[in-house]
Amino acid sequence: FVTLTVRDTGGGMDAETRSNIFEPFFTTKGIGQGTGLGLAMVYGIVRQNDGFITVHSEPAQGASFTIHFPRVREKAEPSAREKAERPPRQGSETVLLVEDNDVVLDLGIMLLRELGYQVLAARSPDEAIRLVDGHPGAIDLLVTDMIMPGINGRQLADRLILLRPDLRCIFMSGYMAEAVAGGVEPGQGAFFLQKPFSLQELAEKVREALAGEPYRAEDRPTVTSDE
Repeated sequence: FVTLTVRDTGGGMDAETRSNIFEPFFTTKGIGQGTGLGLAMVYGIVRQNDGFITVHSEPAQGASFTIHFPRVREKAEPSAREKAERPPRQGSETVLLVEDNDVVLDLGIMLLRELGYQVLAARSPDEAIRLVDGHPGAIDLLVTDMIMPGINGRQLADRLILLRPDLRCIFMSGYMAEAVAGGVEPGQGAFFLQKPFSLQELAEKVREALAGEPYRAEDRPTVTSDE
């Protein structure tokens, strides 16, 4: 394995905290103190690449995170997908991006602007509703996080289409289960983009959504389970 270790000299963690640090919504921070560094997303990226993470920490003794990636001994060759990959599809439409994580919001703004889009950004559903209500121009697409404080992404979309009936929607989440729990499935009046995503994936999904039908609350599927 190839490893990368990050250590700090902070307050450390007890056993109970260590057992929860990779849970999607777990945080030790108080209200208004931020949302942490997204360890659940880090864990997902590492696992997608066949790696794993070890953590060593004790109260008052800091913490040590080591990421283990399988060593590749052969010289890497470009994949067929990489060879055939086209430049990202661009556009000039106006996109409303709603995300309560500042890091993800700033990254989304940067990527969308790189693709040529006009970007309106909001850090909460309430801010998004106010922004749409007061924006004089067109808003072609809503790209929103699925799980946010207050109302979720689906509920936000249901409200915004009352103001913008032709709005297209993309729902983002690190976990497909979150989207299903929120009443969103791909291909039924709603488009889904899983985090983390590449510039190419974002570009393709935005064009797909803009070419699709406007979001309608009544199009939302009823999710059932046989389990």
